[in-house]
Amino acid sequence: MIPKQAKQSVGQRLLARFRDAGAEEIAPDILLPAGDLLDLYGEDIRARAYVTQDPIRGEMMLRPDFTVPVVQAHMSNGAEPARYCYLGEVFRKQDMGDTRPETPRDHEYLQCGFELFSRDPAADAEVFALFHDALAPLGLQAQTGDMGLLLDAVRGLPLTQARAEALMHHIWRPGRFARMLARFSAPAVARDFPEGPAPWAGMRTEEEMIRRIARLRGDAAVAPLPPAWSERLDRLFALRAPAPEALPALADLARDMPAIAPAVARIRARFDAIAACGIDLGAVIFDASHGRMTMEYYDGFTFSFLADRAGWPPVASGGRYDALTRVLGRGREIPAVGGIIRPGLVAELEGRA
Repeated sequence: MIPKQAKQSVGQRLLARFRDAGAEEIAPDILLPAGDLLDLYGEDIRARAYVTQDPIRGEMMLRPDFTVPVVQAHMSNGAEPARYCYLGEVFRKQDMGDTRPETPRDHEYLQCGFELFSRDPAADAEVFALFHDALAPLGLQAQTGDMGLLLDAVRGLPLTQARAEALMHHIWRPGRFARMLARFSAPAVARDFPEGPAPWAGMRTEEEMIRRIARLRGDAAVAPLPPAWSERLDRLFALRAPAPEALPALADLARDMPAIAPAVARIRARFDAIAACGIDLGAVIFDASHGRMTMEYYDGFTFSFLADRAGWPPVASGGRYDALTRVLGRGREIPAVGGIIRPGLVAELEGRA
């Protein structure tokens, strides 16, 4: 078991590195209004977060991560370029049945992070290089992805707007996404609805039920998605290779899926910028599905650094969340990218070295 003092020592060392990169230290509250977080993370976070009821402030949540409160603090004062760093505990429920008091998935763990609000196109590469250099002695596996690539691919499908939006909503839930895609790829089954007066049951109002029936009838008339598009999506989601090999494969896919061409160009430019930082692209894995199991606010570049330890979460992870600044900016917005490192895992790896 790694002592808390050792974890704090590693955290302070990482925090100093982020301060040296020009970041201002920030310390969001530990107890946060649950309503805001549920709106931004989605209800799925409720199963993993600690939620409590305050008689005055209402439903509250122990801080599940730092990004949202940092963005809230920044956007409340404007949308100017800025850099922030932080060090503190976050709280997540353990997996069912995992009762070990100290594991890499501990319910309370230290998080050290860096967030960059910048309109500089090279911001992704800068953040990735900062984390890469900080973790280089540990020999971790670097992986990257781009949620914007997947979102553009779905938007480019020959689907109705309602079906495309439904798929995009579930893109972070691969199982649900696959089932929905299969349904949209098969001929719709017409449903019979009773005509004339009938009793209404359930919690929905009569007006809501009438609208729902109209949507279902309209959806039944939609032609199925041609099989070629599902095959192309499968090829895209399965793409995983070192960056120099992934780029030609992405270019091939863009010829069949023109909607992803701008994202592919953006990914190529990002890798050029990363290489310009002195990083060997052959050692960086591009995984097109990277980010599909992380926080739903990532809408562009994603990355993680993994240790060769069975059952461990990423030692570091992060990504781009431009849409989050638009949601919280109330009319203001600024591109933003950041990430976190788990000092406890770093301390354990250094202790085993």
